[in-house]
Amino acid sequence: MDVCHPDPAELSSGETEELQRIKWHRKQLLEDIQKLKDEIADVFAQIDCFETAEESRLAQKEKELCIGRKKFNMDPMKGIQYLIEHKLLAHNVQDIAQFLYKGEGLNKTAIGTYLGERDPLNLQVLQAFVDCHEFANLNLVQALSSRMGAFDLGFEG
Repeated sequence: MDVCHPDPAELSSGETEELQRIKWHRKQLLEDIQKLKDEIADVFAQIDCFETAEESRLAQKEKELCIGRKKFNMDPMKGIQYLIEHKLLAHNVQDIAQFLYKGEGLNKTAIGTYLGERDPLNLQVLQAFVDCHEFANLNLVQALSSRMGAFDLGFEG
């Protein structure tokens, strides 16, 4: 007698019923496994879709940031306004100062123009901008040199 595939004639009625139950459970388990495989495939498809959407969102944000930098370099006030309107920059002194301090893609003359405005907000941003610089252990000449390299006052010499 083959243990894996017994001859049905050699089985008792109880064994035959047990064999039928086992086959039915096996079929149910295989169906459940297939359902799980399908669900996993759906989850992976959703993850791929989410990653694509996230990449698209990040690309759009980077494009808007690039536009904001260009606008800033042409007209600093309009550039900051654009960045705030597009939620790329918070409308607070610290965020604006950090943006200018990092200066990624910004024209130093435009930074100097913005910081040189006499508007109260610009003066607060100027103070926060200065606070971003580390002057510890520098003599006066070194400190002024490092600070003047951060922006251009627009003086021709």
